[in-house]
Amino acid sequence: MDKKETDSALLRRLFDGAIELADPMCSLAAHLPPKPGGRVVVGGAGKASARMAEAVEAAWGPCEGLVITRYGHARPCQGIEIVEAAHPVPDAAGVAATRRMLDLVSGLGADDFVLALISGGGSALLCAPAKGLTLGDKQAVARDLLASGAPITEINGVRKQLSSVKGGRLATAAYPARMLALMISDVPGDAPGDIASGPTVGDAGDAARAAQVLAQWGVTPPPAVAAHLAQGGAPVPPGDPRLSRVENVVYAAPSQSLEAAADLARLGGIEVMLLGADIEGEAREIAARHARLALDQQRSRGAGTAAPLLILSGGELTVTRRGDGSGGPNAEYCLALALGLAGAPGIHALACDTDGVDGIAEVAGATITPDTLARAKAIGLDPDSALARNDAHGFFGALSDQVVTGPTLTNVNDFRAILIR
Repeated sequence: MDKKETDSALLRRLFDGAIELADPMCSLAAHLPPKPGGRVVVGGAGKASARMAEAVEAAWGPCEGLVITRYGHARPCQGIEIVEAAHPVPDAAGVAATRRMLDLVSGLGADDFVLALISGGGSALLCAPAKGLTLGDKQAVARDLLASGAPITEINGVRKQLSSVKGGRLATAAYPARMLALMISDVPGDAPGDIASGPTVGDAGDAARAAQVLAQWGVTPPPAVAAHLAQGGAPVPPGDPRLSRVENVVYAAPSQSLEAAADLARLGGIEVMLLGADIEGEAREIAARHARLALDQQRSRGAGTAAPLLILSGGELTVTRRGDGSGGPNAEYCLALALGLAGAPGIHALACDTDGVDGIAEVAGATITPDTLARAKAIGLDPDSALARNDAHGFFGALSDQVVTGPTLTNVNDFRAILIR
């Protein structure tokens, strides 16, 4: 590593390397077959879907199709239409675009081909309320679940039961056309059915389980949602013959990006401890655990250890809303980590969402340094109060320690790095 490079700059470079590996323009073409003859339709949704569409046309030329991405994440395409909609709570633009996509793939024949481009964020962007439900019903459930601290897999299980497009329903709409779904994973475990709530993957869940999840996480659904779940859903089971012509491929995953960052660190003589790419849990609780680990490692290594240590982890943390501040799981993790480290010398950290959006703010995350708490105190910031109010973005914004990337056009979940010297 360049001796003049600060530890915060080093961590940012590792984060950028993780993002670059998952950039569809760098990674998608290798997983495309030769462009099929006959009619080819491209569809999909997610924060990376527009970039994926751009990569497809770079390889195949202009294509017919439509993909839905988050506001501000569009890319120029020659034939594929890019529609922007809201995330993480769906809006009318997403509903209208989803209906158009379902119309586009419906009526295709056995000789036609659908390329589905699926990435994280697609659960909100690809929105078609089940019969008897409204957009308002889905918005209410989404808001309450996202604020409850429920794991993303549980949230997506509910979403599938309230949808006419998730849980394999996009694939059944396209049957009997042949379909290839290329996916960028943003979920722990990389299960295709959890990515964007699995629009091309059959689902073994049921309405009763969805109702249990709502109750477990303290969410009172609108009356129409409660009635819908009480009647029992009609999921597309994994063995449904209409899924027989679908191939689902997860071609980019969080573990690959963490390994890319680890390789960059090792090139600079840094030891790496990989905790895994599938860590879930409350952001502040995981941060406290990681702070203890970092302090234990620092003590056990002792003074004068030649090589610094980098602790890397990924996954998707959650935040239970307790206050009215502005924050996201990565910034809250950093704030709780700073409190747990209590100014320990020689420890720097970064936690960011690889899509550039932590929570709902246009901020990827934050960095901390050994003097984070001292600098906060000097300008009158109370970190404990900020954590209690879920105001991590406000806290790090005041310190100028936010990481702002803009849309990265990919999404391989959270990236957390702790550097110990």
